[in-house]
Amino acid sequence: MRRRLSHMFAAALAVLVCMGHPLAAQGTPTLPPATLIADNIRFDGGDSVSARGSVEVFYNGARLRAQSITFDGATDTLQVEGPLTLTNASGNAVIVAEFAQLSDDLQNGVLQSARLVLDRQLQIAATEIDRSEGRYTQLYQAVASSCEVCFENPTPLWEIRARRIIHDEQEQQLYFENAQFRIMGVPVFFLPRMRLPDPTLERATGFLAPSIRADDRTGTQIRVPYFVRLGDHADVTITPWIGVGAQTLEARYRQAFRNGEVEVEGAVSWDDLTDDDTRAYLFGTGQFDLARDFTLDLQVQAVSDRGYLTTYGFTDPDILESFARISRVRRDEYIEASATLYQSIREGVDNDTLPTRVAHAEITRRITPSLIGGLLTAELEGTGFYRFSTAEATMTDPNGRDVFRVTGELDWQRSETFGGLLTTFETALHGGIYNTQQGGTLNGAETRLTPYAAVEFRYPMQAVSPGGVSHVIEPIAQLVWSETYGNEVPNEDSFIVEFDEANLFSLDRFPGSDEREVGPRANVGLSYSRIAPSGWTLGVAGGVVFRTDEQNQLTDGSGLNGVQSDFLMATHLSYNDQLTLVNRSLFDNGLDFTSSELSLYWSGDRHDLVTSYTYLEADLGEDRPDDLAEWAFDANYNLNSGWEAGVNWRYDFMETSPTRAGLSLGFQNECVDMEFSVSRRYTTSTTLEPATSFGFTVSLAGFGAGREGRSTARSCRG
Repeated sequence: MRRRLSHMFAAALAVLVCMGHPLAAQGTPTLPPATLIADNIRFDGGDSVSARGSVEVFYNGARLRAQSITFDGATDTLQVEGPLTLTNASGNAVIVAEFAQLSDDLQNGVLQSARLVLDRQLQIAATEIDRSEGRYTQLYQAVASSCEVCFENPTPLWEIRARRIIHDEQEQQLYFENAQFRIMGVPVFFLPRMRLPDPTLERATGFLAPSIRADDRTGTQIRVPYFVRLGDHADVTITPWIGVGAQTLEARYRQAFRNGEVEVEGAVSWDDLTDDDTRAYLFGTGQFDLARDFTLDLQVQAVSDRGYLTTYGFTDPDILESFARISRVRRDEYIEASATLYQSIREGVDNDTLPTRVAHAEITRRITPSLIGGLLTAELEGTGFYRFSTAEATMTDPNGRDVFRVTGELDWQRSETFGGLLTTFETALHGGIYNTQQGGTLNGAETRLTPYAAVEFRYPMQAVSPGGVSHVIEPIAQLVWSETYGNEVPNEDSFIVEFDEANLFSLDRFPGSDEREVGPRANVGLSYSRIAPSGWTLGVAGGVVFRTDEQNQLTDGSGLNGVQSDFLMATHLSYNDQLTLVNRSLFDNGLDFTSSELSLYWSGDRHDLVTSYTYLEADLGEDRPDDLAEWAFDANYNLNSGWEAGVNWRYDFMETSPTRAGLSLGFQNECVDMEFSVSRRYTTSTTLEPATSFGFTVSLAGFGAGREGRSTARSCRG
């Protein structure tokens, strides 16, 4: 029967353990008592205690398991017979050995035929392990690897052999002497000295996983990131591209503050692809918490030329946006003040005639009036648009038009139920003052006012089948009237109107303030939803807009022009988190489509698939002279034994040719993560030519903190 050393036995062992410490002799114990559990415990007389059978020792957070232990009080040492395991206080380091001679506090000693396991990832086998000061662990004639080693396949995928490996537990570092790196047992390279972080270290100065990039335009380079830790709250990563062809240097800087954080990244390249020998980009973001719940957001985006980001495979937005913004969000209030600089990098766009400098301020509040009830929303905003061009605007070209406006809106809503009929009353008033410079016929100051009135009726009906399936049908009708009083003002923010189920029952469908939807109209729709206990969900919504007369405010491509709009049909089908199918279409009475979008997401145990089809009819009012139709396809499939394949595809049906295509093949297990990819860009412009790129990345597990999502592991079959 196992015995626990407690009360008198615990006190006796505590005295024996502390005998070697001077302060203990002075009557001031500095160490906590140890706890010993074993099948058999014997006091051999004098200062010796022996324990046999399933022995466990707990001391100051450390834990020792063995078959037998003998404590020699004269030398303050433990003779331990294995197989034994010694686990440190954090549980991140475990030593397995056959025999050990340890100090009484388990901090020093020698272990033979031993193996060190760090954070359940990296294993280091050695003929002998020497522990010192509870901090340093020296392993002699050592082999390190994070790969599973089985009896049938004793050679790991990769390993590092060294004459000596030193593990500094405090600094979380591994030091290798005369290190030899092997792949499948074959020596690849030799280093006399090498330092690597252990798996428990989140951030440490050193090299990160390299990657290879080959492009028929920029050449072939090895990207070698070097991470520099600048204290606990800042770091910088410098990544040179080493190879033939264009030369590039990347950098990223991050710093966390008590009230915020900043991140800046960029690159500079030297090539002969353009007239400029040096090309570069710089992106930066920052966010800070200010007093009274305000937040400061900062962003900088700059690039030397339009084609640089795409050519080198960096993130390539169509429009660069640099801003400083102060805002506050509360339950019934939103406040914002911002200054923004835009730069378009689309081919053929003249930034001098775009409103690239924008200043904006707004405040929105919601209140519940005590006399009339309902919800009242009040909004006040001021916006300025500035263009670099000094040319006067014309009827077809804004050129250098500059505009400053102050607008405001009051919106009141109240809902009541009459015998199952949900009725919502809404009224709103929108007004604005505009001052235009270099605006041609729109020069000077103008005032405009738009009142709204609307009533909406909804009659939801629900039925539940015996199997628990819920059906909900809801017919909706909304009557709206609005009219604008005042002269024409410049349109800076209301060009493209999207007609969908989200704004079918809105008072105004223009995205901005410069155009307001006018005239009597009726918005009519019907929605149906089906929810099954098995996880299937189906939703269908459709609608149409009727007007008393044609206002000619909206373009044909919006689907809203004319006395009757196009029919809107939106469908959503899903099954748990595995399948989602969404379709949204606009079509006329003859079933000719104005726009259509279909997207599918399908996920399984071994695959993920996302695909979409988008069609837009030509619309000169939205500066789209030709029809657009594109198919996008992205899929990943898990093959056997840790292999994964991926494919991505973009196809332009109008040009009858692909725009992008890519393939990837990756392998991942408990000790290595690698991926090979090839991609082709087919687009052509004055700044870009078609290009094919190859990439290869390999990362070894067990050094530094593992990446999120790494869970693939092998196990030996018995």
